Amino acid sequence: MALCGLFNRRKANRHPTTDQQQLTQQASTESGQPQLAPQATQEQSEPEHPKAPPSGLEKLESVPKFYTYEQLAKATADFTNNNLIGVGGCGQVYRGELPDGEVVAIKKLKYVAGQAEMEGAQLQFETEIETISRVRHRNLVKVIGYCSDKADKLFVCEFVPNKSLKYHLQRKGNQINNWSNRMKIALGSAKGLTYLHEGCTPTIIHRDIKSENILLDHNFEPKIADFGLAKEILDYQTHVSTKLKGTFGYLAPEYVKDKRLTDKSDVFSFGVVLLELITGKQAVEKEGKVPINLAIWALPLLKQALDTDDYKALVDPNLQEYDINKMTRMIYCAVACVYKPEKSRPKMSEVSSQEMHIYHALLFISYFFC
Repeated sequence: MALCGLFNRRKANRHPTTDQQQLTQQASTESGQPQLAPQATQEQSEPEHPKAPPSGLEKLESVPKFYTYEQLAKATADFTNNNLIGVGGCGQVYRGELPDGEVVAIKKLKYVAGQAEMEGAQLQFETEIETISRVRHRNLVKVIGYCSDKADKLFVCEFVPNKSLKYHLQRKGNQINNWSNRMKIALGSAKGLTYLHEGCTPTIIHRDIKSENILLDHNFEPKIADFGLAKEILDYQTHVSTKLKGTFGYLAPEYVKDKRLTDKSDVFSFGVVLLELITGKQAVEKEGKVPINLAIWALPLLKQALDTDDYKALVDPNLQEYDINKMTRMIYCAVACVYKPEKSRPKMSEVSSQEMHIYHALLFISYFFC
């Protein structure tokens, strides 16, 4: 999207000052590298002849716990609709209760393939299990365990009880209309995504960052869900490398055009989530017969807000009293993520750092849009 000169009239002295609290903070992990999960302990009571985990995974110290299909069917009352809590492109998600009383989310992947695809997908599944077993961050949904055989692919995740950001934005309750909660969601999501991009080896590209995949606990602390595993398996078994993955309204332009997927694709999607937090609108609004793309709708209002300091037309009218300086910083970040060309978009670590606010924000607005 050509934006030459659109934002460069913003005065140089109208950017946030250094003594004010930053929109985002430096993403932190304790070691800067993926932390290994403790080895799963064997349950006291197991089936007489439990299935072995897939070859290649038995000796991984950090591998999530292996479950049989029967164990997970029992946990979900045979995958009854009463326990169905979500349906997506990758499969269905069920609420389950393990024998020790722990409540979990169990994702049952769609899996339809021939013999060759099944063998390839099995290998891909093992590789992805090895990768995600090392992912540990407070703003990422934890993978607890998995089930894998020729017919079934499931994985078990922590249960996040307070539904998704999308759910709350649509219903406009008091908690989501609290500015501090929206800031918390933006900050935590940025930290989690930074960890996937820069704290994991190999790098994990989410590919479907959206408000529906940002789950909230009872304190409105965000946890990014649905990263890595399911999408890689589906890619292998259905040969969808030529098909678009993700959700319209969040897809980066270069991905739509060339199917080129990088960490900057996630950055674009994160910027759209910021626009949702700012405006209270969905990424694609369905008004009448013509869907309205939020990134396009917001563009003239963003310019007006930054030029005049008048935020009324842009900001969600349901949002309770907010800090104008922090709102300005969130807008700067959204603009940098969404409206810049791929190579000029910031890294998530830049979005999460004070340098992004104090120095780069002005440069993004003044120069990189031309």
